Amino acid sequence: MANIDYASLKKGGFMRQKQKGYFSLRIQVVGGNLTAENIKAVAEVAEKYGKGYVHMTSRQGVEIPFINFEDVETVRAELAKGGVNPGVCGPRVRTVTACQGSEICPSGCIDTYSLAKKLDEHYFGRELPHKFKFGVTGCQNNCLKAEENDIGIKGGMEVTWVKDKCINCGVCEKACRTGAIKCTGTEVTVDYSKCNNCGRCVKSCPTDAWEGKSGYIVSFGGLFGNHIYKGETILPLITDEDTLFRVTDAAIGFFEKNANPGERFRLLLQRVGEDEFRKEIQAAYKGQE
Repeated sequence: MANIDYASLKKGGFMRQKQKGYFSLRIQVVGGNLTAENIKAVAEVAEKYGKGYVHMTSRQGVEIPFINFEDVETVRAELAKGGVNPGVCGPRVRTVTACQGSEICPSGCIDTYSLAKKLDEHYFGRELPHKFKFGVTGCQNNCLKAEENDIGIKGGMEVTWVKDKCINCGVCEKACRTGAIKCTGTEVTVDYSKCNNCGRCVKSCPTDAWEGKSGYIVSFGGLFGNHIYKGETILPLITDEDTLFRVTDAAIGFFEKNANPGERFRLLLQRVGEDEFRKEIQAAYKGQE
């Protein structure tokens, strides 16, 4: 076993087990989505080369334990036949997680899976000073706990009341969980300082008297481990993908440029202070060089 390149195997998703010569293989599960073909391939590999079971991780991952070092290349090839790719471990961008979003969930404000795939294509496996995690959740219900991630993206809506369509039924006021909407019987008023962009007014209105433009609420610097920190939202709702990717590019670039080896994003921000980071993120948001 002296000739095993553990670092290379870890980069390819094979995590060293306590049992000598055995590895637990993490596979790439983008946005929590696997096809029936993918699942069959994983099951066959687990049965033939593992111990007949898989481990479902807390971040929507699937790991196949007890892969013998001698079978690593064969396992890669068998999984590839079923369209399954290994994940990554170590200091790089991990697989993007996501809830089912607006394509499935009535509460969803954004198509989370499509966004997760784009983020994964853009960033997956990128070498960085330490691991870096993205999480995408469809709405303020926050099933995926976006703020636990280095970058969390939450679906939201920019809402507008359409007076001519309103029948003053009061449903939107009851649906609003922040007390931002008040119905007088003849008028509807909105305190936008209280609005959290959840879009519940849009979804609940029986006469389409609310219009909603979908967007992204982005948080930075979440951490869930030995230290726990909630990611911070420092930008308004982002309503286009170009701006979103400028912002995520800037955040990862700041981490790549300033972090020490083995230092997580939140700990970097604490060490250097957040003022410079906020300046760079605001500039990216505004489209400034």
